[in-house]
Amino acid sequence: MKNNFCIIMAGGVGSRFWPLSRTSYPKQFIDILGTGKSLIQQTYERFKPLIPAENFLIVTNADYKDLVLEQLPDLKSEQVLLEPFMRNTAPCIAYANQKITLQNPDAKIIVTPADHLVLNVPEFHSIIKKALAFVEQKESLLTLGISPSRPDTGYGYIQKAEKETTDDLYKVKRFTEKPDLEKAKFFLKSGEFFWNSGIFLWSLKSINNAFSKYLPEINHLFEQEKNKFNTQQEAEAIQDIYTHCQNISIDYGVMEKADNVYVLESDFDWSDLGTWGS
Repeated sequence: MKNNFCIIMAGGVGSRFWPLSRTSYPKQFIDILGTGKSLIQQTYERFKPLIPAENFLIVTNADYKDLVLEQLPDLKSEQVLLEPFMRNTAPCIAYANQKITLQNPDAKIIVTPADHLVLNVPEFHSIIKKALAFVEQKESLLTLGISPSRPDTGYGYIQKAEKETTDDLYKVKRFTEKPDLEKAKFFLKSGEFFWNSGIFLWSLKSINNAFSKYLPEINHLFEQEKNKFNTQQEAEAIQDIYTHCQNISIDYGVMEKADNVYVLESDFDWSDLGTWGS
């Protein structure tokens, strides 16, 4: 378990949940479901049985550092990585990767948004364990695909190719961004598509190789400043990196280009809680 790391992406401003969610207090820090715990607290506790507390990294906006530490008191301030401004998910993951590289080059990493809902936690843990075992054995980039229950136009979709093993693991044929209703109905009927959960797993080696190959500019920006990480110069270095960094998602920048991308069929009663409707 000491090699298991979790990156929680918590930088969103939650504009779609206005007026409850505001820029100063976005949805990941709110108890939207009335459970007594915010979404980021639920996410942390969901992964806590699988990840040592010291192996969590929260990537968030610089304005939210105090909120994170207040809601996740197990964590130290150095586990909260502060983005000066939003640059989408690829730079956020690249930043966390460099920090993990300095800590444990043998790491296996889970990347998750802070604001998802999972109702069947035991099944979720089973899926995550299976996924971690796969990425440890094979140089791969793995995403969790949710079996669709309706032709939803608010989710991205993943088309599966050939089956990799008997464990509901498939090579990915293609990713499709949010489709129109007719296309979503076709996807559902075909039985070849999953919803893209936005939860990723890989070894540190695999994702660093992918950044080097598919996002070399971003990779170079972080690589050339990594000697300043974990020093008093880190904040200034990150400000400079983000000023020059491309605004791009990990899906578009890496997952849609790589040839070692897999999807694990999953069903653990999931929602991304992207809107009041979901």
